[in-house]
Amino acid sequence: MEINFHGKRALVTGASQGIGRELVKKLVLCGAKVIAVARNQQLLESLQKEVPSIEIIAADLSNWKNTEEVLSKIGNVDLLVNNAGLAILGPLTEVTEEDVDKVFAINIKSMINVTKQVIKNLLARKAPGSIVNISSQASVAGLANHSVYCASKGAVDAFTRSIALDYGRHGIRVNNVNPTVIMTDMGRLGWSDPKVAAPMLDRIPLGRFGEVDEVVNSVIFLLSDMSSMTTGSNVYVDGGYIAV
Repeated sequence: MEINFHGKRALVTGASQGIGRELVKKLVLCGAKVIAVARNQQLLESLQKEVPSIEIIAADLSNWKNTEEVLSKIGNVDLLVNNAGLAILGPLTEVTEEDVDKVFAINIKSMINVTKQVIKNLLARKAPGSIVNISSQASVAGLANHSVYCASKGAVDAFTRSIALDYGRHGIRVNNVNPTVIMTDMGRLGWSDPKVAAPMLDRIPLGRFGEVDEVVNSVIFLLSDMSSMTTGSNVYVDGGYIAV
């Protein structure tokens, strides 16, 4: 069955690179009108050169009021992917207040704000919608030196369950995709050293890290009517990591 988003408008945050960038391309291939949001104007412009039909918005989503102003001008949104994310890693004994504020501002606070604006729009139109939040295996499994990141992704999962409950009766579905390490450009830089990768790979039954399209495909499924009875759920793209 072919997934078709014709007539739908999709908003993707963190859209300038990695998973978000490929997701924008896939949504357009499926017929959606896409609004790509990220901080980096140059990367957004390069994406628009690849996919001229998209709208691009450079915005700092950690700024609550500015985000409200930006989203108030974009019109209707039917599909939302909260992909923007930040990781600051290190032992808890070296964590600063600024680290915590930065990670939570992007990973959960901005997600709450963006989702709020989209749901208000859907309710005003009495329209159904589908929202996918990019969480992580770190939401349910402890990872070394990831304390703040794990805490932020645990909050993402809790937020998803809560709003799935609140808005399911309005035809609004909300789900998570929870990846393991994914081989984006950043992922390859961080996990290319076999000594670094080996302990993580030893915990993954499939014996490898994930590829970007494996996350994108799961997101597209959850956005689509093919998952019409799925809400408040986590889809783990982790090679079985949490099963160990």
